[in-house]
Amino acid sequence: MSAMFFDLRRRVAIVTGGTTGLGHAIALGLAEAGADVVASSRRLEQVEKVAAEIEALGRRSLCVASDVVNRASVQELHDVVFKEFGKVDILVNAAGITHMAPTLEVEEDEWSRVMETNLTGTLRCCQIFGATMIRAGYGRIVNIASLSSFVSFYEVAAYSASKAAVVSLTRSLAIEWARKGVNVNAIAPGVFPTPLNDSIIQGTPRGDELILRTPMGRFGKAREVVGAAIFLASEAASFVTGQVIAVDGGFLASGVNQ
Repeated sequence: MSAMFFDLRRRVAIVTGGTTGLGHAIALGLAEAGADVVASSRRLEQVEKVAAEIEALGRRSLCVASDVVNRASVQELHDVVFKEFGKVDILVNAAGITHMAPTLEVEEDEWSRVMETNLTGTLRCCQIFGATMIRAGYGRIVNIASLSSFVSFYEVAAYSASKAAVVSLTRSLAIEWARKGVNVNAIAPGVFPTPLNDSIIQGTPRGDELILRTPMGRFGKAREVVGAAIFLASEAASFVTGQVIAVDGGFLASGVNQ
């Protein structure tokens, strides 16, 4: 297959949650593959920093803060990007939060906060940007799922439920929009130390167990999720929709590792 299948030049990408963790790595990776990229999050100073990194790669970017729990905020992000670039080809939904607590003790407002960000926030972005993609007859949407979309993790029920629902939403949108030129897929990252989970997994019994259950015997590096994102955003994935690619060092495939 020609490298041109993975060439994202002349494409415009939005990455929500694109200033930290895996979203940041994906935003820079899409730019390195040729796309103009707008990485957005709630903190303008982080948005400005990542925009400068993208521009240093020779790509165009914008500084637009947004919050996926606020529909007007997401709409403004869309409108500013569309006004500047005239289109949106790629959307990566990487904004997410977690909350660790025994399920009996989880307050409803905390549960709702996680769902509102991880699930409904993803829906908002898909609706707003997806409508523009459908009108254009072209789009690539990549949602960020999780290992906990498929297996249970201890005392993170809200996060797990939200990420399982992200996979279901991905499949629903994929079949609705398949004939409209918009492909909708997801990535299920394995265990990657990020600001979201660092205190939970670095040097803890939980982290030790996760490494034990990962056949490669280590955590992932943020750059290692970028290839899957570029693939799903590119022409190489033109007949791929409704799928979830696990980038997990073998975690979901493993039974007994020794």
